[in-house]
Amino acid sequence: MHRISLLGTGLIGMFYTMALHGQRGRDRVSLAYSRSDERAREFAEKWDIPRHTTDLRAAIEDAECDVVVVALPNHLHCEAVLAAAAAGKSILCTKPLGRNAAEALQMLEAVEKAGVFHGYLEDLCYTAKTLKALADVGQGAIGKVNWVRSRETHSGPHSDWFWNKEFSGGGAMIDLGCHCVEIARSFIGKDVRPVEVVCWGDTQVHPIDAEDHAIGLVRYENGAIGQFEVSWSFRGGMDLRDEVSGTEGVIWLNHWLRTGMEMFSANGHNNYVAEKAESNAGWLFPVGDEVAALGYRDMFDDMFNSMDTKVQPRETFYDGYVVNAIIDAAYESMRTKKWEAVNLPLWRGRELAATTTTKPESNGEFLLIKEELMSDGSRKQIVRHKQTGQITQRTL
Repeated sequence: MHRISLLGTGLIGMFYTMALHGQRGRDRVSLAYSRSDERAREFAEKWDIPRHTTDLRAAIEDAECDVVVVALPNHLHCEAVLAAAAAGKSILCTKPLGRNAAEALQMLEAVEKAGVFHGYLEDLCYTAKTLKALADVGQGAIGKVNWVRSRETHSGPHSDWFWNKEFSGGGAMIDLGCHCVEIARSFIGKDVRPVEVVCWGDTQVHPIDAEDHAIGLVRYENGAIGQFEVSWSFRGGMDLRDEVSGTEGVIWLNHWLRTGMEMFSANGHNNYVAEKAESNAGWLFPVGDEVAALGYRDMFDDMFNSMDTKVQPRETFYDGYVVNAIIDAAYESMRTKKWEAVNLPLWRGRELAATTTTKPESNGEFLLIKEELMSDGSRKQIVRHKQTGQITQRTL
C-alpha cells in the first residue's frame, strides 16, 4: 500500500484522486497540499483525505507518505521535484515535465542521482484506444510507421496560470503539444531520435502573450514525421484525435468530442457533461467514465505496478525531457520561421547507423512502386527500372 502526498488540488488533482481512489483502493491520497487553506480543506473533505496543508515542504517531507504526486502549475514543478528527490520519495509528475528542456533535465538528473522512482504522468498515452493501437503497431499490423498526426483543441484551459506565459512556459503548444508530441513518439518509436522541427504559432483570439494556436512537424531520424495541431481557440468542446499511417495500413483514433454517446436536451442538462464541454443544452456528448477514457486509470496502474515490481513505467522523466526538447525547438522555429534542430545532449535511443529503413520491393529488373486491383479484375503495377530509373505502368 502506498500513501500519497498530492501537491495541487485543481482539476488535474481531482482527476488523479478520482483515478487513485476509484481503481487501486489500497493506494490512497493521505495528504493534500494547496496554496489555499480553504481549497485544501474542501478538497480533503470531498475526497475523504485525512490531512491537508498549505506547507509545500511539509507535504513533500511528510513521514507517512512514500509517494509525491506533482499536480501543480508548471513553474512549480522543478522546485517540488527537487525537494521530493532530496527527501527520497517516489515522484510522479504531471505534464509537461518542465517549462523547457533545461528545467526538465535538472529534474531528471535529480531523480536519477537520488535513485528514486520517477514517472511522467502523460495520460493520453494511456487511453484504452491508444494502448490497443500501440500493441497493434508493435505487432507489425500497419508496417513501418511513417506519419503520426495528433490533434488536441479546445476553447482554452480552466485556470488563470495557464494564460500567464511566465508560469506556464508558453501557450497552447506546451500545454497541448506535449501530449501530441509524446503520442507521436510512442507510435514512431521512442528509440528513434527526433531531428528537427518546423512550427507556426500565433495568438489569433485571446489577449495573451503566448500562442493560442499552433501547427508543427517533427522529423525523426528514420524519416518518419510527427504532426501536431493544437488550439485554445477551437469552439464546440475538446477534440482529441490521432492518425497513424504505416507502410501496410492506417489507424484512426477519435478519443473525445464525439464520444459514442449522444444526448439531446431541449431544457438543458443540469449537471457536468464532459471536460471542456461548452454547452449543457442541445446535442450533448457525455462520457460514461471520463477518468478511464482519458487514460488516468491505466496510467496509475502502470505507475504503481512498476513501482511495486521495481521496473521503469511506460513514461519516465526521460520521456518528459525529450518532449520538452522538441517543444523548445518548436518555439524556436516559430520565432525564426525555419526548421530548427532538436537539442538533445542526453540521448539514450538508437544512433543513425542502427536505424533501419524499409526498402522498396524488388521484382527482377524493376522496383515495385505500387500495385492496385482494378475494377475489371486485372492488377496494375507502377514500377521503376533499376538501371534507367524510368517509371512505367503495366497490367498483369
